[in-house]
Amino acid sequence: MRWAGKCDACGAWNSIVEEAAADSVPKGLGGKGGRRLEFVGLSGSAPPPPRLVTGIGELDRVTGGGLVAGSALLVGGDPGIGKSTLLLQAVAALSDAAACIYISGEEAVDQVRLRADRLGLANAPVQLAAATSLRDIAASLDQGQPPAVVVIDSIQTMYLDQLDSAPGTVAQVRTCASELIRLAKRRGFALFLVGHVTKDGQIAGPRVLEHMVDTVLYFEGERGHHFRILRAVKNRFGATDEIGVFEMTDRGLAGVANPSALFLAERRGNVSGACVFAGVEGTRPMLVEIQALVAPGAPGTPRRAVIGWDSGRLAMIIAVLDARCGLALGGNDVYLNVAGGLRINEPAADLAVAAALLSSVSGIPMDADRVVFGEIGLSGEVRAVGQSDSRLKEAGKLGFRQALVPAGHQRSGPGKPAAEGPIGIRHIGHVEDLVSLFRRGGKAVSGSGGQS
Repeated sequence: MRWAGKCDACGAWNSIVEEAAADSVPKGLGGKGGRRLEFVGLSGSAPPPPRLVTGIGELDRVTGGGLVAGSALLVGGDPGIGKSTLLLQAVAALSDAAACIYISGEEAVDQVRLRADRLGLANAPVQLAAATSLRDIAASLDQGQPPAVVVIDSIQTMYLDQLDSAPGTVAQVRTCASELIRLAKRRGFALFLVGHVTKDGQIAGPRVLEHMVDTVLYFEGERGHHFRILRAVKNRFGATDEIGVFEMTDRGLAGVANPSALFLAERRGNVSGACVFAGVEGTRPMLVEIQALVAPGAPGTPRRAVIGWDSGRLAMIIAVLDARCGLALGGNDVYLNVAGGLRINEPAADLAVAAALLSSVSGIPMDADRVVFGEIGLSGEVRAVGQSDSRLKEAGKLGFRQALVPAGHQRSGPGKPAAEGPIGIRHIGHVEDLVSLFRRGGKAVSGSGGQS
């Protein structure tokens, strides 16, 4: 250690400042010592991170109340589902109060302007650019005052010239995403990464991409429906499995305030094979119609066509009805559809699916003012599910007056008003209790598409 008055790098005099060396741990990894960490307890008084509210209610709901500065969000979905449209609407809504940048690697600036003009957003002060070079993008975002929101559309089109592989490969996607996320956290702007999906519906590229970001959002929806579902499958700043419901219009995506009423708007009463399921998506109770059709099939392997539900779980419900109730549904063709394009993932729909199947095979319609929910076990028992009060409360708001619920369901505690209000409750402890509802004159339901 010696005195120095002149900097060897720049040649300036009296510019060197003495600093105390940080405590280090003993050398062990390649002869290099590390800095000692300062450990803290779990409790603390740090305020929650501030939110940047987009003004699009359904998007704010899915993200947990708005965007967090320095966070990275990955948005995936099928081509043409509306990812770019939604994000352009979001940055346009935020651009009046905060600086927003939209960088497209798939479209030219004029193409983005055409979409903005079609959506009525041409006058929004959004800064546009068309680029795919990560070096150019990082240099632009690292200068001057940082923006509030940056959209990269899409991460599969970005490339770093230091890598020999083509854009969209595992190495390029992982490296480009890592550099952009590091830049977003250092500069403090919210980063949207649009991701392509494979034919299986998974985001293309390395699986580690979903681990690197703070939030993963999936856009769902059928091409034949005008509804779109934005689902959060990961969120470090909010609830997972939260959904936002949008309707595709000629002016872009519009949030749906009451999805249950919209999904049931075209429901027809007094039709066999239809049942209303009271489900929960994230923190939101939602009513949807489940439709089933049981038809005689050709000899051989029966056909199973399922839209919006798990085909393996449908096979299980059919097997339970056959083995525990003496039905013969297994040899028939079975078609199941969740109306409106919504995909249901919770097992609470088991009882509603079984009711729709029994209604179809017997020809007896379910009561139009009745909702159903419950999980079915392999022995035929019907198990209780969570948030029953929320399900019944939502059904009561929409005018339903009857409910088939598991036997384990309990009303609100003593001295508390029942959440279901005027809804009449019928407990189903076993699938046999459900089969008994579809009997006429003591004749049991058969599996041949009619009465035995």
